[in-house]
Amino acid sequence: MTAYSTQGFNLDDSGRRIVVDPVTRIEGHMRCEVNLDSNNVIRNAVSTGTMWRGLEVILKGRDPRDAWAFVERICGVCTGCHALTSVRAVEDALGIRIPHNAHLIREIMAKTLQVHDHAVHFYHLHALDWVDVVDCLKADPKKTSELQQMVSPSHPLSSPGYFRDVQNRLKKFVESGQLGPFANGYWGSKAYVLPPEANLMAVTHYLEALDMQKEWVKVHAIFGGKNPHPNYLVGGVPCAINLDGDMAAGAPINMERLNFVKRLIDEMVEFNNNVYIPDVLAIGTIYKNAGWLHGGGLSATNVADYGTYEKVPYDHATQQLPGGVILNGNWDEILPIDPRDPEQVQEFVTHSWYKYADETKGLHPWDGVTEPNYALGAGTKGTKTAIEQLDESAKYSWIKSPRWRGHAVEVGPLSRYILGYVHASKGNKYCQRVKEQVDYSAGMINSGIPKALGLPETQFTLKQLLPTTIGRTLARALESQYAAEMMVDDYNQLIANIKSGDRATANTEKWDPSTWPKEAKGVGTVAAPRGMLGHWIRIKDGKIENYQCVVPTTWNGSPRDHKGQIGAFEASLMNTPMVNPEQPLEILRTLHSFDPCLACSTHVMSEDGQEMATVKVR
Repeated sequence: MTAYSTQGFNLDDSGRRIVVDPVTRIEGHMRCEVNLDSNNVIRNAVSTGTMWRGLEVILKGRDPRDAWAFVERICGVCTGCHALTSVRAVEDALGIRIPHNAHLIREIMAKTLQVHDHAVHFYHLHALDWVDVVDCLKADPKKTSELQQMVSPSHPLSSPGYFRDVQNRLKKFVESGQLGPFANGYWGSKAYVLPPEANLMAVTHYLEALDMQKEWVKVHAIFGGKNPHPNYLVGGVPCAINLDGDMAAGAPINMERLNFVKRLIDEMVEFNNNVYIPDVLAIGTIYKNAGWLHGGGLSATNVADYGTYEKVPYDHATQQLPGGVILNGNWDEILPIDPRDPEQVQEFVTHSWYKYADETKGLHPWDGVTEPNYALGAGTKGTKTAIEQLDESAKYSWIKSPRWRGHAVEVGPLSRYILGYVHASKGNKYCQRVKEQVDYSAGMINSGIPKALGLPETQFTLKQLLPTTIGRTLARALESQYAAEMMVDDYNQLIANIKSGDRATANTEKWDPSTWPKEAKGVGTVAAPRGMLGHWIRIKDGKIENYQCVVPTTWNGSPRDHKGQIGAFEASLMNTPMVNPEQPLEILRTLHSFDPCLACSTHVMSEDGQEMATVKVR
């Protein structure tokens, strides 16, 4: 048995061991192990990345102008954000400033990704952790319609007949025994608390979101040529503007295309306001009233983000989601963050399957080393290819352990919103919309929706509501709403620039390597859907000498570091009670709030490592 305390979490790896492997449905693969006490409360958590990315090694010696096309393949879900981060890193190294039009187009593409990714995440990856699909068959379509009109009166698809049709379609699925994407769920579990009508409303919107998300990505196809993995360009964007041209003449951006983009942006705004936000507020309120305020972990103490969405290009002071770091839950102080500072961002490999010369020390990404070293601890049960239980006192993950000035931090939309709210409370005029959103949502969860649904009103402070699994899920919805609203302004600025005669979309003055210095280094950052993303590059003699990516899941899914500090995934599971360990909904619900993904198989282990039950899920 191991029992020790780090960052305020008392870890105890005795008791019953639960293994979820793999946790899937996003990039890569993940494994999670937890220990339960006699009351089925999680007292230890071990998060493992089970795939080695390796792109940092692949990029060495290549042309830095091509790096974006390689690193974009890190993920097919958050498509485009790695490419944008990469071109920013190269431009930073070479001193390239892009035209204003290119900045606006990149912003529209990045914010389209936020809306698309957040909606897909909630409805198609995460909602089924909250929603009992089969229970929809018990719903009264008339009462579902009343619920819809109560929480979202502006949504046009709200008639009893509409919900009855969806219910009948679902009934046919259930009766046929072929539930498709809804197969093998934990339907009927007591961990679900929504009434049948709320379940039917959410599943209906699941289907609506399937139709909407495939339209929104056309923004990427218009500006970047395709989706997933739209094209980018060092120095700007790879699309010319010619309002009088047509597609056949080789002018991809004309007035017809721009009008189409505007229609898609308006659809995103409408979906967020009429469907996404009301659903999350309603579901979150019902779970909050049931007492399910778990999953906060590091979000209650340590959060970080680089900051994003400058209204004025290259002017960080105008960021509409400002960055910084909050430590120890002290909302009175925001510490500045600088990805260039070697003392701030460092990666450790004490418990990671990599090798450093001195594994008690961290490395800044500019000096990063990616040398695989797959070795299991003596306490591991099983074999290298069939692990039954990991030894967390040794190396146990392909993910490194990034730390900010030695501290483990949580990153993501919740971190951005906590920081944005505090910045706004201190008078920052560029992010006041964040404070408006959060205050409104807290009021609705505490009083508005409970009163409308006939539930008891219970008051919780922001520091109680936000740092939870519910808060993490809400922050993604709020960021989606904010991103769509900001896109309206970006689009209007782009049109105004074009009308004034500005058609520039690229700066190619330093495209030729002969204009580059012999050696250069740069960093690019982006607010990716899952959190702060950074790419660091060293260029020598026109080629990539070193390239390192520190992605959001590296921060959140990191294993313990040399001080024993646990990462955000592990911290978020601590002290969570489980209704039925053989149906680990609570584990999935909290892990999915970070957007890792749903498990396809679960092994329940006894204290001595013997398998007790196997449960397959989708």
